[in-house]
Amino acid sequence: MIIAPRIRGFICLTAHPEGCAQNVLNQINYVKSKGSIDGPKKVLVIGASTGFGLASRITSAFGSDAATIGVYFEKPPAEGKTASAGWYNTAAFETQAHNAGLYAKSINGDAFSKEIKEKTLALIKADLGQIDLVIYSLASPKRVHPVTGVTHNSVLRPIGEVFSNNTVDFHTGVVSEISIQPANEEDIENTVAVMGGEDWAMWIDELKAAGLLADGATTVAYSYIGPALTEAVYRKGTIGRAKDHLEATAFTITDTLKDINGKAYVSVNKALVTQASSAIPVIPLYISLLYKVMKAEGIHEGCIEQIQRLFKERLYTGAEVLTDAQGRIRVDDWEMREDVQAKVAALWLESTTETLPATGDLAGYKKDFLNLFGFDVAGIDYEADVNEMVEISGLV
Repeated sequence: MIIAPRIRGFICLTAHPEGCAQNVLNQINYVKSKGSIDGPKKVLVIGASTGFGLASRITSAFGSDAATIGVYFEKPPAEGKTASAGWYNTAAFETQAHNAGLYAKSINGDAFSKEIKEKTLALIKADLGQIDLVIYSLASPKRVHPVTGVTHNSVLRPIGEVFSNNTVDFHTGVVSEISIQPANEEDIENTVAVMGGEDWAMWIDELKAAGLLADGATTVAYSYIGPALTEAVYRKGTIGRAKDHLEATAFTITDTLKDINGKAYVSVNKALVTQASSAIPVIPLYISLLYKVMKAEGIHEGCIEQIQRLFKERLYTGAEVLTDAQGRIRVDDWEMREDVQAKVAALWLESTTETLPATGDLAGYKKDFLNLFGFDVAGIDYEADVNEMVEISGLV
């Protein structure tokens, strides 16, 4: 079939298998170009099919020759209907890994569930014995709690008062003011239940209890802080409460891993175009301005550049891992540079529908958004017939 993007809001309903495969290959080639990393050898990535999770799996495999198990929740293809992008990403990654002689298997299902945890533990026990790195990179709008059975839905809301500021419809380029009503306590609790650290801790507790964590094992979860411009809707909003909980959980997990010399970290990463970030009001406008500034400064990074730098310059240097006063690894350091933020803040005041093409990088935002789904990727013939029925070779 000939596959074109079908976009509804911040979601693309189609994905292009060859575009996704090329994206994965581009990331693999980047990691290989940066040289080997004296890093992990047996890696579990929870949330492995897109974004930072996919980049973590690629960096582990092609930077450190690691065996990897990926857990994700993606839609397979059907005749005449494409799979989700994460399905095609995983298929491409596992094909490349197997061609390189690397172990790569995966499990498709709800990572919050007891069933998927048990299935993953059984696979590790059978094939790898123990894991030395666990990446936790889940991004989900809801969670069915495995103990209570309650369904929790996360919300994107400020706390305390109505938030009003500019945002942009990145499809049309129209800049407008948006107002978001504040969250109530139930909203906050539900968002923390979905996006906080409880499930991360559950994974680590079960892995440790089963004897599947190697001595000195590391686990890393991903977070974001961002600037004053976005803090009311992000870091001081419901998501921020969840991130606070996630970051506090790192200390709890580290305590539980002391007897095996293990350590838990939260890595604070840069703002990037993802399905999740595209759904948050104000963030698309901020990112388009940030891209403009960081590209001009020569310090722009995507997911793979961020994670390769995290592994090579933070986690696996042979020295103590550098963290901030709150114990977090910071690879948002270039984004949060004072000169970068000052320029973004100045551009923010100038940005309207008419001026944004000059003040921001909306074209870069749109391209990155389409790239998430395998579209607008260099070297792909989008007029050609393509087979949507792609299998994942390592799917268990």
